[in-house]
Amino acid sequence: MTIRIGNAPCSWGVEFADDPRNPTWPHVLKECAEAGYTGIELGPVGFMPEDPAVLREGLEENGLELIGGVVFRPYHDPDAWDDVLDATHRTARALTAHGARHMVLIDSISPRRAPTAGRAGEAEQMDKAEWTAYRDRIANSARIGAEEYGLTVGIHAHAAGFMDFEPELERLLGEVDENILKICFDTGHHSYAGFDPVAFMKKHIDRISYMHFKDIDPEVKARVIENRTGFYDACGQGIFCNLGEGDVDFPAVRQVLLDAGFAGWCTVEQDCDPTLNPDTLGDARRNRAYLESIGFV
Repeated sequence: MTIRIGNAPCSWGVEFADDPRNPTWPHVLKECAEAGYTGIELGPVGFMPEDPAVLREGLEENGLELIGGVVFRPYHDPDAWDDVLDATHRTARALTAHGARHMVLIDSISPRRAPTAGRAGEAEQMDKAEWTAYRDRIANSARIGAEEYGLTVGIHAHAAGFMDFEPELERLLGEVDENILKICFDTGHHSYAGFDPVAFMKKHIDRISYMHFKDIDPEVKARVIENRTGFYDACGQGIFCNLGEGDVDFPAVRQVLLDAGFAGWCTVEQDCDPTLNPDTLGDARRNRAYLESIGFV
């Protein structure tokens, strides 16, 4: 099994490029390297320099490889399509400039779905026409990444968006050509949604091209679902705990990947609230140490 472990700016609280609470991008690169990682994601486009020469210098200075990047945009909103397209092309250009492979598509949080994160039975559903247009926007973004830029594009289910629960993800996979759309599988979001990450991996491992490693504190999960807590507030309450301390069975995750001969990057993502002074370096080190203890690195 040739698996490389990276990290991502969201582990430093970076969710939006223009958030004044963000740490600087050189700080994120420096701590990522100090924690023992050799790869990092781009983060929201615009957080790291879009001038390839500037970012290349920062990556080389810290011995890091750029792994991939996320298009976190409201695919559910037809009026936001220009913004989605802009983010798709900018992210793809940034990735190809550094030889990164993975472009990840995420439907961002919708006010219509935010109250029912973790409540699949209560969540509002799109009608047929709305779903078809939504699916086609995702497919168009995937086609741009795959065919125009030669990237491996993966869909990523995310709490509080319209691509949240396992049936929605499987419906999309059945309707979009797997040649342009793979799966970026996030263990934590699948648990947050109320489904079994390991069972899903066993069923769909052939389409999983990239992994995000998150763990979920079951007590926090139960509380935020019961209280209909917003996603970012849940992050602030510590729903994404250190790996190995939550309800995701990472030894079983490792075994599924091992049995499938999975090779490539798996990226740690421990979303946090930067205003709460999280121990980002310590957490990054602990997460890597945990993965090492169960045979990942």
